[in-house]
Amino acid sequence: MTSPRDWHVSDRTGLTLAARIFSNIVSPPVIFAVMGLILSLYSLPIAQALTWAAIYGLFVSLLPIIFVLWLLSTGRVAELHMSNTRERNIPYVVAVLSSILFLVIANLADGPELLRCLGIFNVVALTALALINTRWLISFHATAIAAAWTITGLVFGWQASLLVLPLVALVIAVRLYLKRHTVTQVFAGLALGIASVWVLTLIGCFV
Repeated sequence: MTSPRDWHVSDRTGLTLAARIFSNIVSPPVIFAVMGLILSLYSLPIAQALTWAAIYGLFVSLLPIIFVLWLLSTGRVAELHMSNTRERNIPYVVAVLSSILFLVIANLADGPELLRCLGIFNVVALTALALINTRWLISFHATAIAAAWTITGLVFGWQASLLVLPLVALVIAVRLYLKRHTVTQVFAGLALGIASVWVLTLIGCFV
């Protein structure tokens, strides 16, 4: 694959800069945090919902982000998006462990079922991504947004999921425009996100 369009700081101008900012805004940790908040508010009174959303966001989103930023600041990774698959191995392991810790807390404290299902999805999808990553680069952005679209359809109805479709298309377009992934890598990520959610419906999640 060719070098990403936004690899060099000097190239991050105009449309490329806008695409990079958008890509950071809809990064997987952000998508998961938003989904955690939405599912918490749907399941619980607002005070409890915000508490559980904060706990979920801390373990599944914030801690992995802080770890990656630490790797970046200490020079252990070359850049934030980690196009080099070898740089993603440890961050994936940390993200899986953080998700498992959330699940332990949620199960012990009887957290909302939908949020526990989302935590299970995180463990399943992140483990799959980590294993695939040892051999091949796959789009984590695509996995996350595809899962968000599928979960929205299952929980809130497929009419509601239509609201997420433009965001799915934008994520695909931006990742391809930035040359962060090939078409195959993006659509593999989409397939993984959708498949992971549907597998969890077999154990009663999101239905």
